[in-house]
Amino acid sequence: VLSADVYARYCRNRGYNALYICGTDEYGTATETKAIEEGSSPQQICDKYHAIHKEVYEWFDICFDEFGRTSSRQQTELYCDRCERFLADRLVEGNCPTPGCNYDCARGDQCDKCGKLLNPTELLEPKCKVCRGTPCIRDTNHLFIELPKLKDKLEEYISSTSASGGWSHNAIQITNSWLREGLKPRCITRDLKWGVPVPHENFKDKVFYVWFDAPIGYVSITSCYTTEWEKWWKNPDNVELYQFMGKDNVPFHTVMFPSTLLGTGESWTMMKTISVTEYLNYESGKFSKSKGVGVFGNDVKDTNIPVEVWRYYLLANRPEASDTKFEWITLKDKLNGELVNNLGNFINRVLKFIAKDPGYNSIIPKAKCIDSHPPTKDFGCEVGKLVQEYVDAMEKVKLKEALNKAMDISSKGNRYLEENKYYKLYKTDEPTCAMILKTSAGVVYLLACLLEPFMPSFSLKVLMQLNLPGVSLSDDLVERAKRPWEIVLAEHKIGTPSLLFKKMEDADVKFYQNKFAGSQSDRKDSKLKAEIRSCKDREILMFGFLHQFTIANPRNMVHSHQVGIAHFLFFAVSLHRSSQKPLPSNFV
Repeated sequence: VLSADVYARYCRNRGYNALYICGTDEYGTATETKAIEEGSSPQQICDKYHAIHKEVYEWFDICFDEFGRTSSRQQTELYCDRCERFLADRLVEGNCPTPGCNYDCARGDQCDKCGKLLNPTELLEPKCKVCRGTPCIRDTNHLFIELPKLKDKLEEYISSTSASGGWSHNAIQITNSWLREGLKPRCITRDLKWGVPVPHENFKDKVFYVWFDAPIGYVSITSCYTTEWEKWWKNPDNVELYQFMGKDNVPFHTVMFPSTLLGTGESWTMMKTISVTEYLNYESGKFSKSKGVGVFGNDVKDTNIPVEVWRYYLLANRPEASDTKFEWITLKDKLNGELVNNLGNFINRVLKFIAKDPGYNSIIPKAKCIDSHPPTKDFGCEVGKLVQEYVDAMEKVKLKEALNKAMDISSKGNRYLEENKYYKLYKTDEPTCAMILKTSAGVVYLLACLLEPFMPSFSLKVLMQLNLPGVSLSDDLVERAKRPWEIVLAEHKIGTPSLLFKKMEDADVKFYQNKFAGSQSDRKDSKLKAEIRSCKDREILMFGFLHQFTIANPRNMVHSHQVGIAHFLFFAVSLHRSSQKPLPSNFV
């Protein structure tokens, strides 16, 4: 979700006609199992968690155009003697049959340890998740998607698209592993009550398998947002589909869903690029909702930690090439070192000096000819180069790289200020001091623009302190970045500078390590709020789920990502690409 939001915001900043769609994936055994655990109906479970997801996303500054559900009207195994029901995939648990794995909590559809997709009958020592009894095998008829009959078309699609679309290495590996094992017919129905009913008399008591049904939600939720959904989903010449997800969901999006679309024989917008993340672990182990280890979406806002710090740390720590770890100590180091000492320090130094009285009295000073100060000209070249590299990285969906480029600009800004000793020049060489401050104010404005996709709340604060409106990252602004002294007009009056971030202390690290190391049942709201109130000025964060997600852009792109039970889409199409936004009146 977070990665999708960053990319959606970037596309809007570039002036692309972007649409960001999200929805909760509500069918399947996971929902029925949760309903049994909580003693409620599947519909009540879906209503409850849809609202929880929505609240978390709003707090987290996730900017959807539409937040939908796969249970909308547009969307529309083993047997346990003791429970008197067929047991679909996740209602069965047992030992993983994969040699060398031996995981004892593998589910009937997948092993979370080795990642292998399974059938319930493959599990060793299977147990019913509901009653823990031993199930037996019974015959029942199911529908299958004939993947072997689609083999040639699918392999041709994968071969050409994985190369031209720049698929991530792990996505290619996982997909090729499926192909090497040989494509087999995959069952697409389940013996469940909760799901999309199969529209056939002979299968009226069955529903579609969630991983056959859920990706269709990308299309159906788009149709909830606009009646012109076919301009996105049946427009392969003008729309490119990009998908983002955790590695455990790759085959459903590189093999199963493409096969579903290819099997229709119709002209669908097929995925072009897939960006796959590895796992985000917690401290020395893994996130565990059941064991209460880690901080999850419903905990986040109660920690009293600013959303911009949450977003920054998670994106800087995004597991793009290998597993990464959430650690409170590294969060503290990044907050204190990168946000406080680097980014916050640069912006505060510039704006506070301009606001000084006596001094510039909050007025952007006029600057002399740049040719008279080579260090400023060199600094402008460095900034322009980094801005172009930022754009190149974002266009390739290399989010961490782009974030690093923006932070590099701030680092070079601090060096520029320090090397030129601006604080001494006001009395000895005021024209040069004015040049340095006007140039630096332009860089602050640039940073507010570049970092808006990553930390929108932070950017809004900076714009208020600058007393300037937001600006799109137009080609003109990218070109002007080489001359940051031209970006903000002389004689513009800025707002009131203030600190943007606060440091985190060692005591805070220890507090949160203890707080989120054990049973969630012990985390009573009143106790948590009381403890937070007693530890004032905490500026820290942690997020408990990074899973899988979907996006697209009208310049030709679509991507997909899921978090928990949610699917997300962001769209922008070149066919409907809008012209870039006009520059504000304060922009030269």
